[in-house]
Amino acid sequence: MKAQGERRAVVTGATSGIGEAIARSLAAAGWTVVIAGRSSARLSEARDRISAAIPDADLLLERADLSLLTEVRELAGRLASEPLPDVVISNAAVIAPPDDITPEGFHRSLAVNHLAPYVLLRSLAGAIGARPARFVVVGASPAALARVPVDLADLNAKNARTLGPLPFARAFAAYGRTKNMNAMFGYALARRLADTRITVNGAHPGIIRGTGLGRGAGSAMKIIGDTLNLFMAGPDAGADTPAWLATSPDMAGITGRFFVKRKQVITAAHTTDVARCDQLWDESARLTGLPG
Repeated sequence: MKAQGERRAVVTGATSGIGEAIARSLAAAGWTVVIAGRSSARLSEARDRISAAIPDADLLLERADLSLLTEVRELAGRLASEPLPDVVISNAAVIAPPDDITPEGFHRSLAVNHLAPYVLLRSLAGAIGARPARFVVVGASPAALARVPVDLADLNAKNARTLGPLPFARAFAAYGRTKNMNAMFGYALARRLADTRITVNGAHPGIIRGTGLGRGAGSAMKIIGDTLNLFMAGPDAGADTPAWLATSPDMAGITGRFFVKRKQVITAAHTTDVARCDQLWDESARLTGLPG
């Protein structure tokens, strides 16, 4: 059981960039923070950096490769035991070319960016039950993503040509689709949890340098990304809205919304359409083996 007054948060993708900055912000506010990442070495390094900045940080490490649903389920099982989290921030994301397929047969961006939070948050919602909790799903720019609606007939991006005429840019188009999936999943999950004390909200952290998102996107896009990094804000700016959604008293009971710079925004119609969101939910359930 949790000690009286202990607040526990889980942050995925917390070994660098925005996720690490979120974890550091929560640790500074006195939270026990479970930082999740796929590399034991990188987890230890992130813990050391956070502890150097916040000497009394209470940090726990969870290693899981979120591109593998087997490991996501195992992570969910570990997190579903006492003490249960009060906050879960789904931040992990990757940009991968369409031919980057996981051993389980999924496009890597689909697996990490959408299917992993789908399995993790659904599993934890069941474990948390009637207790209060906040789920935050870190998405991307609603304005930019308005132009890349999810292809509900091809979540796995098997038809690469539909991602655009320029092969080097297809990884970013596939990434954009998964970020729209984040918003759609958040709305669908919030509706399904409306009678509980669990809230679900989405957030765009901003265009942030040092996220490592494009490591696998190809050399051309890496060069573009490195150039843009010179003009971007740092990870602390990206952490602000997700951490605020997770902790602010003003957000108590607020659910099913999407925020940019702490302001609610309306995302594209193709992400808010209930029928489309439900279709994504059902297809994701089929792919992951969860009930619809």
